[in-house]
Amino acid sequence: MAEDTSAWRERRREAAVAHADALAARQRAESDRARALILAFLDDARAAGVAPEPLHARSYDGRARFRTPLHGWYLRRDRTVAVGTDGEFYVLTAPSSLAARLRGVQPAPQEPPLVIGAGGKDGESIDMADALARVLAGG
Repeated sequence: MAEDTSAWRERRREAAVAHADALAARQRAESDRARALILAFLDDARAAGVAPEPLHARSYDGRARFRTPLHGWYLRRDRTVAVGTDGEFYVLTAPSSLAARLRGVQPAPQEPPLVIGAGGKDGESIDMADALARVLAGG
C-alpha cells in the first residue's frame, strides 16, 4: 500500500512539473509574439512621426505620480502600462514612498503579454495589437 501511495505521489509530481513546463513554454511563446508586435510598432511609430513622451509611474492607489527616466508610449488610457523607446514593456505602478516622490522610480521591463490586463474586470483588457494600433492612430 505504501508503494502505491509513493508511486502515485511521484506520478502527480511529474505531472505537475510537466504542466508547469508547458505553461512556461506557452508564456514564452506569447511574449515572443508580443515582442514582435512591439518591434513592428516602433518602426511604424518612427515612420509615422508619433513622438514618444516622458513616462510617469503611479502609486498603487493611483494618488501619487512619480518621475521615471523612461520615454515611450502609454498603452492604456489609465497610463499604467507602456512601451518604452527601448522596445521594452513596462507596468508603471510603484509603491508610494517619500523617496519615490523625491527621486522618482525606475520601473523594470517585464515580459509583454498579448492581452494587456487579461483576467481583469470587463472592459479592462485590450489586445496588444489593438493598443499599439490605437497609439499609432493618435488615440
